[in-house]
Order: sequence, then structure tokens, then C-alpha cells
Amino acid sequence: MSLSVKNLSKQFDSKYVLRDINLEIKAGEFLILLGPSGCGKSTFLNCVAGLESIEKEGKIFINNQNVTEKAPKDRNIAMVFQSYALYPTMTVRKNITFGLFCRGVPKAKIEQILNKTVEMLQINDLLDRKPALLSGGQRQRVAIARAMVHEPDIFLLDEPMSNLDAKLRAEMRIELKNLHRRLNSTIVFVTHDQVEAMTLATKIVVLNEGVLQQVGTPDDVYRIPVNRFVAEFIGSPGMNFIYGELVKSDQKICVQAQGVNFPVSGYEFQNSPEEGHPVILGVRPENVHATLGDRNQSTTLGIDVRVTNLENLGSDVCVFCDFHETKLIGRFLKNTEKPVYGEQICIWVDCSDCSIFSQSTEKRL
Repeated sequence: MSLSVKNLSKQFDSKYVLRDINLEIKAGEFLILLGPSGCGKSTFLNCVAGLESIEKEGKIFINNQNVTEKAPKDRNIAMVFQSYALYPTMTVRKNITFGLFCRGVPKAKIEQILNKTVEMLQINDLLDRKPALLSGGQRQRVAIARAMVHEPDIFLLDEPMSNLDAKLRAEMRIELKNLHRRLNSTIVFVTHDQVEAMTLATKIVVLNEGVLQQVGTPDDVYRIPVNRFVAEFIGSPGMNFIYGELVKSDQKICVQAQGVNFPVSGYEFQNSPEEGHPVILGVRPENVHATLGDRNQSTTLGIDVRVTNLENLGSDVCVFCDFHETKLIGRFLKNTEKPVYGEQICIWVDCSDCSIFSQSTEKRL
């Protein structure tokens, strides 16, 4: 089912938590709300679920039906909370089926729905256990099963994997992706974890201080951020930022910083800034290399830097370095000779996939 949010605003006392959010979610999309803590992600989810009221001008439509004034039980939405909110005194079987009993669904129908759901989530052997005897991953499956049995139009998940360890999170990401493919349901998923966002989403929404920053596919948000905030927030390690100004050198456009001309002639500007415009050049760490190799020399520049730190990530090495007053991070392949702390080295900056922002507005040029 589709979800449409129009002019959604929410304030607590005099402070706005959400400001004029407009969003269209197509049927079957896996949409992820991404942003720092306190940016309004969970409040947005609660408003869609009907757990929070919204300002008068705001409207929420599910499958083109206005549900703004409807109670949560009448919206046919299922929500999975961060804490899972399972009933501690009930078995898994009762946790999953309790809502169906309350709605007066016949016992035979309940058993049929239960068997189908637990088979899909592979929790058949947990039905007689209580939540205290379950692992974090098992509790998450039970919470999802409890949501699934109601056959909702839309699933709302509020950081459901934040309590899991790294290995289990990776496993559950795959399970959730496979579950979404099988159900072809509409999912709205709140997280601050970028790996979850990039691997699960068909569409990402970036929020900051209650304001919608960007909506797009994971590739679009990562490769074409609309402003510095999105560029800095998406990616780990974050994007490198080099302050300079636009100049022409040999009839080619460059960003001049610290007396060095970074070649950006292939960059597609959304408008045509004048020469001398103060800009911020954004380059991802994976585009900062230890050697030139076979890269395009027209978009790659070698600069001298001083190594300030190293992080061994196994598959590659994060190299932190100083370029005059600018901090840069490069990701060097594991077969590259590791630099030494304090060493002066030459690194190669590939600007073929860069971003350029205005210094004054921090918006993409």
C-alpha cells in the first residue's frame, strides 16, 4: 500500500520536532528514515501510526485514503518497537496471536495464520518459550511475527536492530531483505545506522533537526548529496572537505586550495557559478589513493601530506593525514605498503566522482 505524507509538522511545547514534511512512498517500497539522534525519525513514525497528533495542516494518506483523524487500530498499520515490547508473561505463541484473539478471529483461522508466519520466520521451535528465554534475534523475529499476523498495509519499524550485536545485525539485515521480497510489503524503517540504510533501502530519506534534507535511492544519496550535511552524514568514514575557490587553469575548471589546483573539469554543475566562487570540494575516502595506478590523470592529482593516524580495517587501511590545515582520510588497499605515523607521503586524489558545495549555503553546486 502507498503512503503519502503532506505538510506534516509536529511540535512539543514551542519546539518544532518535524517541519513541513512532504513524502510519497510507493507500494512495496522499503523506505529508510536516516538521521542523527533527535532529528525526528521516531516522531515521524509515531505520527504515521497515529500515536502522536500532528499540526492542523498536516495530512496522512494510506492508499489514497485520508487516515489523519483515524485511531491507530483503524489504520491497518503494524509497528515493531526498538524494545520489541513483548508481553513477558506470555509464551511466544500467545504473544503472536494475542491481538487476533482480541479481534475475535476464529481459532482455526488463528492457527492457520500462526503456522504460516512462524514457518516463514523459522521460529517454529520457540512457540512455548517466554521472551526472557529468547536471544535478541529471536525476540526480533517474534515481534515481526506479531506484526505480520495482522496482514497490515504498512510495516513501521523503529530501530528494531539497535539491541543486537554486529554479527546478528548482519544476519538480520539479510533476513529482513528476503522477507521484504517475499511479502512485497511497504516498509518504513527508522535507523541511524548507515549500513542498514544502504543495504536495505529502496529509498532513503535523510532528516536533520526535523527538516527533510534529501530523498533518493541509496546510490543517489551517497554519490550526489544535495548539501554538506548529507555528504558528511552518509558514508563511513565521512567525506573529505577541502575549502577553496573555483578557478580556470589551461581552460579547465579547478578548485584551488592551498595553492594547489584540483581538476574538476568533468563535474556537472547544477548552475554556473562564477570564477572565484568560494566552494567546498568533497571527495570520498575511497577516492584518495596511495598510488596513481592506471587512473585518469586529467582528474587525479598528487599532493604531499603528513600521516597523523592509521586504522587497520582488515580489507583496507584508513589513513588519516594533514594537507596543510585540512584533515583528509584515504582508504588504501591492504596490499598497499602501509605508511608510518608522522611520515610525509604523496597521496592521489581522484576528483572524477567529487561533490562541490557553496561555502555560503553549503548546498550542492
